[in-house]
Amino acid sequence: MVKLKISKKVSTAIINSLGAGVVPRVGLEHIAVGREKELQSLLQNLNDIAEGVAAFRFIIGNYGSGKSFMLQLLRNRAMEQGFVVTDADLCSERRLAGSNNEGLATYRELMSRLATKTRPDGGALVAILEGWISKIQQEVAKETGMRPNDDGFDDQVEAKIREVIQYIEDLVHGFDFGNVIIAYWRGYRLDDDELKNAALRWLRGEYSTKTEAKAALGVRVIIDDDSWYDYIKLIAKFTAEIGYKGLVVLLDEAANIYQIPTTVTREKNYNRLLAIFNDTMQCKAENLGVFVGGTTKFLEDPNRGLFADPAWRRRTKESRFVTQSGVQEFLGPVMRLNPLSQEEILLLLQTLTEIHALNFAYTQTLKSSNLKEFVQEIVNRLGAAALLTPGEIVRDFLSVLNIIYQNPSKPFDELIHGADFKPTAVGKDTDVGEDDVAEFSL
Repeated sequence: MVKLKISKKVSTAIINSLGAGVVPRVGLEHIAVGREKELQSLLQNLNDIAEGVAAFRFIIGNYGSGKSFMLQLLRNRAMEQGFVVTDADLCSERRLAGSNNEGLATYRELMSRLATKTRPDGGALVAILEGWISKIQQEVAKETGMRPNDDGFDDQVEAKIREVIQYIEDLVHGFDFGNVIIAYWRGYRLDDDELKNAALRWLRGEYSTKTEAKAALGVRVIIDDDSWYDYIKLIAKFTAEIGYKGLVVLLDEAANIYQIPTTVTREKNYNRLLAIFNDTMQCKAENLGVFVGGTTKFLEDPNRGLFADPAWRRRTKESRFVTQSGVQEFLGPVMRLNPLSQEEILLLLQTLTEIHALNFAYTQTLKSSNLKEFVQEIVNRLGAAALLTPGEIVRDFLSVLNIIYQNPSKPFDELIHGADFKPTAVGKDTDVGEDDVAEFSL
């Protein structure tokens, strides 16, 4: 295996994740094909966020088309570039708004999954705060020649901390946010774990009553279902002030909002999403990027999708110049994932063949002609008019590789041409119609 140099940990993660139909957290750069223009557009958004503006993008495609893949690829690139990144999958318990704190549940999930380059697996809130405090202590020591135990050293550190806090105090809830940051610093300085934990609980949205928060920290507000997005903006501004490039928020599975059966609740979530959209697109937020993955139905359904609201339709409908010319615009608020070409899907299968052989330490035997034969067999079985998603064809192909590895005497031709071979049908939920079964054609 000369072409690929991948650790056992990464190759195992790729094989296991893709075989189970989920996107791996690591190694995405090895299997990224055919998305150069899309990725370049998203990276431009990161550049804008680093300059102090905000960004909002929808990544739209049907199940298995690569939405989650693009979000995870963006996540990894953002961390490498020095952003704080967080992500959450929306579901019935985690929404943007609700009657049972579903919006707050999303905020809590986002806070628990804060990640940086040095803490890529999440849970980075403490590391962010203490790394910042340590950096300020080093600056004070260098500038003043004082040592941490010298009188006045902590006062100098707190003065520098307050210089950062003053930049966010003018934002909504910024004053209370700043007081909690100061409380964390004082707990850090006094080695008071109770005070530090109280500040962390507040930042994570874990206080249920204002009385409890006031008793612990002296602040009169708490993060709740109505205000959680204001604190996302504060955290974005705060991270930019302490040395990161900003905050990138990734929200996947937005189709779960589309599937909310109650019209009032669904529209409440759409309205919250619209407020976030307007905030970012009008640059009322700073150093914040919000990227949302959703299905075509979630966007375009005239009865239950975003297009049911004229305000959303006006903001997200493609320009007539795009639809008339047959080309795609990659800089608008909606990014639609184009179908992969046959050459691109074959390149992906070739890469997976190499990774599989590397992971299980055997000599690769399949040739390009075998891969073409595999794809053609799926087309023949499902029909020439059928549309296939990368997610489904990859799962089928990895299954074939596993069978061949475990049964070396089993001929490849016999396996894929056998009567028992049935390609996986495109996954869809109960609310998706039969016209929503495809993403790329061969």
